[in-house]
Amino acid sequence: MSASKKGDLSPSEKELFEVITAGNVQEASRLLGCKDVRVNCLDEYGMTPLMHAAYKGKADMCKLLLQHGADVNCNEHEHGYTALMFAGLSGKTEITWMMLDAGAETDVVNSVGRTAAQMAAFVGQHDCVTVINNFFSRARLDYYTKPQGLEKEPKLPPKLSGPLHKVIMSTNLNPVKMVMLVKENPLLAEVEALDKCRRVMDLICEKCIKQQDMNEVLAMKMHYISCVLGKCASFLKDREDKLEGLLKSLLKGRDTDGFPVYQEKFIRECIRKFPYCDATLLQQLVRSIAPVEIGNDPTALSVLTQAITGQVGFMDAEFCTTCGEKGAEKRCSICKMAIYCDQACQKMHWFTHKKICKKLQEQREKQEAETAKLRMQQSKEESKAVQEATDSIQELSVETDSEAAPSNSEAETSDPVTIQAADN
Repeated sequence: MSASKKGDLSPSEKELFEVITAGNVQEASRLLGCKDVRVNCLDEYGMTPLMHAAYKGKADMCKLLLQHGADVNCNEHEHGYTALMFAGLSGKTEITWMMLDAGAETDVVNSVGRTAAQMAAFVGQHDCVTVINNFFSRARLDYYTKPQGLEKEPKLPPKLSGPLHKVIMSTNLNPVKMVMLVKENPLLAEVEALDKCRRVMDLICEKCIKQQDMNEVLAMKMHYISCVLGKCASFLKDREDKLEGLLKSLLKGRDTDGFPVYQEKFIRECIRKFPYCDATLLQQLVRSIAPVEIGNDPTALSVLTQAITGQVGFMDAEFCTTCGEKGAEKRCSICKMAIYCDQACQKMHWFTHKKICKKLQEQREKQEAETAKLRMQQSKEESKAVQEATDSIQELSVETDSEAAPSNSEAETSDPVTIQAADN
C-alpha cells in the first residue's frame, strides 16, 4: 500500500481510530485484517493508531497493534511526539515498558526539545520516568549469552539471562528486595551463577562509561547490582544460613530507633567502590551522602534511588519497611508505624522490629495526644475569636441605633407642623 499521508484515511481506517477510542480490541483485530487498513496510517495531526492507543492507556490495543507491525518510532506527529512520549503522558507503566521492549528510542525529542522521560516528568508521571530511565533491553543482555570472537563458551549461560534481566529491570533498589529476587530463583542462587552474572554486570558498567554516548546512571546501577550479587555469593560461600543471614543483616536495626545500620554502610560502600572516580554522578552522590551522619536523612538508599530512577524523595507513596516496595498498605497492628507489603514481609522484619515496636507505639500515642490537644486549643481560640467578633458587631449595632434615634425634646422642636396639626 502507499505511504501514509496526514489525514488521508480510508473509511475502514477512520473506523479503526474510533474503535481504538472505544477500546474494542476484537473489532480492531478485524479491521487490521482488511486490505485497505494500514497499521501506520496517520490522522490529520500525524498520529498513528499506536499513538492513540498509547495516549488513551489501552494496553491490549497497543499489544495488538505491535503484533501487526506498528512502527513504534514513527515521528510524523505535528509536534514530533512518538508513541513512547504518549505512553509516558498516559501514566501507564505497562504501556511504557511495552513501547521500550518494542524498540522505542528514548533520546528522540519533540518540537520543544523534550524527550519522553522529560515529558512524563513534566506532567508528574514519575513511575513512567523510572521505567524509561531504567530500561535495559533483553536483547542487550542476550548478547552475552553467545560466544564472542574466540570464546568457546558465552560469558552468561542462556538460562541465567531471564532471572538476571528481572533483577536489572527492577526499579526498587532496596538491597533486601534484590536479595529476595536472587533467593526466589534457584538458577540464580548459586555461587558460580552469581559470579558469572557479576562479571557481566561489570562489563556492561564499563561499556556504559566508555561508549561514545556515556550513560553514568546505567553504569552506576549495573555496578550496584554487581555489588549486591557479590555479597550474595560471599554469604552463600561462608554462611550456613545462606541468604537468610544476609537478609537479616540488611534488616537488623539498632536498638535505639531501628535504623538499619548495616544496610546503610553496605550501600555507601557500594557507591565508594564505583571504579570510575571522575564520573560526575559519583561526585554528586558522595557530596550528598558524606556529610550525613548514619541514621539521619537523606539515607544512602534514598539518594541512590533518586539518582538512578529519577524519583524524588517526597513522592506521595508508602514504601514497605522490609523490602522498600512502593504501595505497601498493611501496618503493624501494635505501633501502626511500620508498613508492609504483606504478612511475609512483616514476619521477616519482626525479629528486629519487636525491639522498638512498643517504643514506636508510645511515640505515636504521645504525638496523637499532642496533636489532639493542639487542635482543641486552636478550636477554643477560634471560638473565642468568633465570639469576640460577634460581641463587637452587636455593640456597634447598639451604638448606631442609639445615635440614629432622636430624643423626645428633639422630636418636639424639630417638627412644628406636626405639633400644630396635633393641636388642631
